[in-house]
Amino acid sequence: MRSRLYVGIAFLFLLSFSGTAQTRQSSPPSTHDVNPPMVDADDARARIASDMAKKAAKERVAALKHDTDKLLKLSVELKESVDKSDENVLSLDVVKKAEEIEKLAHSVKEKMKGPN
Repeated sequence: MRSRLYVGIAFLFLLSFSGTAQTRQSSPPSTHDVNPPMVDADDARARIASDMAKKAAKERVAALKHDTDKLLKLSVELKESVDKSDENVLSLDVVKKAEEIEKLAHSVKEKMKGPN
């Protein structure tokens, strides 16, 4: 009778030991990464900076297209005005258009250089 009691206790002991071993094995291994939130935050900041740079580049290209279209229009208007005037008379309108073209051309040149 005693031997059965010992066998029963040993059996219960083995069951409880194997149950805790299985519980330990089934739990996910804990990873102790050094600063995992910082890495995620850095990645997010890098993505945001990249997206902002792409957006700024697109806006710069759109502004360049707009300004060059305006430059072309002003140049054509200046050409027509010069063709209409004679060699002795240069209208004030022609001078103003030339100055506007000069300012716009300088602006386009600066935009083409990009951000410094």
